[in-house]
Amino acid sequence: MIVAFLNQKGGVGKTTLALNLAGELAGRGGRVTLIDADPQGSALDWSEQRSHEGLPRLFGVVGLARDTLHREAPELARDVDHVVIDGPPRVAGLMRSALLAADLVLIPVQPSPLDGWASAEMLALLREARIYRPQLVARFLLNRCAARTILARETAETLADHDPPLLATTIGQRIAFAAAAQTGRLVAELDDAASAANEITALTDELLRLRIERSAP
Repeated sequence: MIVAFLNQKGGVGKTTLALNLAGELAGRGGRVTLIDADPQGSALDWSEQRSHEGLPRLFGVVGLARDTLHREAPELARDVDHVVIDGPPRVAGLMRSALLAADLVLIPVQPSPLDGWASAEMLALLREARIYRPQLVARFLLNRCAARTILARETAETLADHDPPLLATTIGQRIAFAAAAQTGRLVAELDDAASAANEITALTDELLRLRIERSAP
C-alpha cells in the first residue's frame, strides 16, 4: 500500500501524521519506507534527530522531492509492505507525481473554514489524477481538533457532503505530537501520550480496513 499525505496548504500536520502512521505500521511488523517528498525535508530531519538520540531505526526514510515520484515510489514499494509519502505544499508538479504514485491519498485539514476553501485546488488535482488512476482512493482527515468544539463539528459536517469522504477517525490538538517530533520519537514511544497514540492506532486500523474493503471482490 502506498499512502500519501497531501494538501497544498502548509501547516496541516502532514509530516507528523506520516511519521506516526509509518511507525505504527512498522510496530505491527510491516516493512515500511517513508518518502519525504517535501523540499523542506522535515521527515529527514526527524530521522537524523532520531539517530542522534541513539534510538533504533523503525523504518526507512528517503528524500524524493522530485516529480519522478510516480515512477520511483512503486519501485520502492516492491521491497516493503507499505510506503508512506509525506507530500509537498504548493508544488504542483510534485503533487501530481505523488497523486499518480499513491493507492490512497489522505488530505489532512484543520477545523477551520479556511482549510476547506484551501482544499479546492487540491481536489482539482485529485480529479485530474483520477483520469489516469480511476482506482485512486482519497479521504479527508480532520487533524488538530480541540475536543468537542463547535468549529470541529461544523468542519466535519461540511466535509461530510464532499467527495472524497471524511475518515471517521479524528486527530486531536495535542502537545505530545510536537514533543515527540522534537526528539526524533513517535507518540507511541512517550510515556504520557496515550491519547495521541490511541488516535494513531485508530487511524491505522481504519486505513487497513479501508484497504481490505477496496481489495475485496
